[in-house]
Amino acid sequence: MSRRRIVIINDMSLARGGATALAMMAAEDFVARGHEVIWLCGDDGDSPELAALGVEVVAVGGKTLLELPGRTALTSGLMNTRARDVVARFIAERDTPETVYHTHSWAQIFSPEVFAALKPVSQRTLIHAHDMFVACPNGVYMDYQKGQVCTRVPLSLDCISTHCDKRSYPQKVWRVLRQKNLRRHLGDGSDWGGILVLHPEMTSRLTRSGYRADAIHVVRNPVVPYAKERIRAEENRKLVYVGRLEPDKGTGVLAEAARRTGVPTTLVGDGPMRAGLEADASGNPTITGWIERSQVGGYVGDARALVMPSLHPEPFALVIAEAVESGLPVLVADTALMSKEVEQNGLGLSFSPTDPASIDAALTRFMSLPDDQVRAMSEKGYSGDVRLGLSRSEWIDAQEAEYDRVLAGIRASAA
Repeated sequence: MSRRRIVIINDMSLARGGATALAMMAAEDFVARGHEVIWLCGDDGDSPELAALGVEVVAVGGKTLLELPGRTALTSGLMNTRARDVVARFIAERDTPETVYHTHSWAQIFSPEVFAALKPVSQRTLIHAHDMFVACPNGVYMDYQKGQVCTRVPLSLDCISTHCDKRSYPQKVWRVLRQKNLRRHLGDGSDWGGILVLHPEMTSRLTRSGYRADAIHVVRNPVVPYAKERIRAEENRKLVYVGRLEPDKGTGVLAEAARRTGVPTTLVGDGPMRAGLEADASGNPTITGWIERSQVGGYVGDARALVMPSLHPEPFALVIAEAVESGLPVLVADTALMSKEVEQNGLGLSFSPTDPASIDAALTRFMSLPDDQVRAMSEKGYSGDVRLGLSRSEWIDAQEAEYDRVLAGIRASAA
């Protein structure tokens, strides 16, 4: 790929995980490959990481919705005109025919209005869907009031009239208004360079909301295994969970199942549920507290399987792919978009996180599997024959290929 100018648009300039960490990783690798990278952010742009990379930063100087006074947050979240104008001015003054724009996060500062500013360069703009906010008002296709995965059509009467929000119905109404503004700009996606999704199963959820299937392109996330050597899962007799200790992640569901079944379980992570879980006198599960990502391998190496019990649909549960590539089988909530792949490819089992009998059965069944079956699962995942994610270099290759695709398409239509 020839040298390009790549404008990354992201709410934040500091990597605190999630979309920003991935956007920062992309910026680092694009610079290493000789591309010019400009980081257009909603916050103040004070980023030592970007400065060290020599990346030009154009900052709005705004604050996240949680940092703003209530009324200001309500209006800014729907329509941040200041951020829109900064982006529009940048495009008017700095755009070139070969510049590509790549949005990663927009919901905390930029608001849907960022896409109004990007409209003149929409065919050269890629929208990275790290979650479901491009399709679903609450971002996860989850009815939090009923604790069920939502199958409604976004912005339909059924959707709008249903109180599915974590907090309140007025909050849901606000999310609906924001979604309507977003869709006013994005339409069915056909005028844009493309919507990049993390997993093939995301496609049907976006088309359900009205996006065209041919506007959606799959770019799986990069995966770094927990361990270089295969974890000998067949020799181990406990389970492990890696992640935040919070209700949505199903941490409480797993803890209760561990106590009911007596299966030794370790929770690797920290979060609001930690104190309550530690107060239980049973001692199962055990909790490590927060640890560096580089240390996780030391806590999963003595596990028979990793459990991912999330209650809501995880578009790309990175822990699943990280475990599988390390040779660690997985027990996965059937809400996860990867759950079908896990079972179909013999990498583990799935269960319903809302059914205690289902999760208990999965835990006890897996722990009773013969060691040779567990070893077969472990070796299959570690072998790389089944790829749930990409390597870091493959991930960058895939994004470069998307840039080439949109620019080639523009040239072809102009010929």
